[in-house]
Amino acid sequence: MKEQPPTSSPSPSPLLSSHNSGHCDSLQHTDTYTLPAATPSFLSSLIAGGVAGTTVDVTLYPIDTIKTRLQAPGGFWKAGGFRGIYQGLGAVALGSAPGAALFFSTYEQSKQVLAAGYYSSSSSSSSVSTAEAPKLNDATIHMTAASAGELMACLVRVPTEVIKGRMQTASSPEKLSICETIFTVWHEPLTGKASSQSKPAGLAGLYRGFGITLFREIPFAMIQFPLYERAKIWWSDKFNDGKRTPPVVAAGCGSLSGAVAGAVTTPLDVLKTRYMLGQDANNYRYKGVFDVLQRTLQNEGALALLHGIQARVFWISLGGFVFFGAYESSLSLVRPIFI
Repeated sequence: MKEQPPTSSPSPSPLLSSHNSGHCDSLQHTDTYTLPAATPSFLSSLIAGGVAGTTVDVTLYPIDTIKTRLQAPGGFWKAGGFRGIYQGLGAVALGSAPGAALFFSTYEQSKQVLAAGYYSSSSSSSSVSTAEAPKLNDATIHMTAASAGELMACLVRVPTEVIKGRMQTASSPEKLSICETIFTVWHEPLTGKASSQSKPAGLAGLYRGFGITLFREIPFAMIQFPLYERAKIWWSDKFNDGKRTPPVVAAGCGSLSGAVAGAVTTPLDVLKTRYMLGQDANNYRYKGVFDVLQRTLQNEGALALLHGIQARVFWISLGGFVFFGAYESSLSLVRPIFI
């Protein structure tokens, strides 16, 4: 899916051309290139990201529950099987919109800032000559921007994941409310068994697994978003004369790139899920992520790190189609208002 090099004069970098993400104005083939001003505004990205995140997390929540239970230390049936597959939906409904909004607003603005940094001249002009313009590495910009977006999103996503995972695998009905789950996570110790001398985890309990979540999300984003952006550019060049990629095509690109990234990062997702759940099937409380890895390999073997891969890939590929389709569609609606 790599673009063919031009046979005559060089063309602008795909990141700064009209078909990047379908968001940038056409650039004229002159001796200078002007940075596009049509990157989605912060507010547009915020609203569209929130709508997309809520849409996919709510509509596909049962698949996420099945995936979480497949990865649970005690196995699918002990974690609840097909019973109560909407447990924890309230937590996701509250956290998905702000998490996705933070990601996309940061991602879009970071792309613009990074691209401007590559192409800024010593005179602070937005135009640089062809000869002076450095070669822009689109993949590097997309990976860096996506990583920044994931860092911001995890401030909301991690507490949501902790609460959601506990509710999805809860064995007793009285522990299914959001308030009860937060109370339990807040007052239990981070490591070791609970006792009268145990120090409550407090806020740290809600951010349990922040590091491993970033360790999962950043590689995921570094795989998904360069593939997503490149696929849109390839389709636009080959089938749409370089014009904006339609939302349904962008959704397909998001689905494909998400499936690849999801499969590759499944072992990290298993470690993240188990560490956030806090303990194994024998009620042993994990001391850290490496403890999770060691005990999983020792008790279940390496294949346990691929538990739930089918549900994860299906959920992310279908979710990617809904997510990116909803994002592009929402963006096209709100951009004329908040541009």
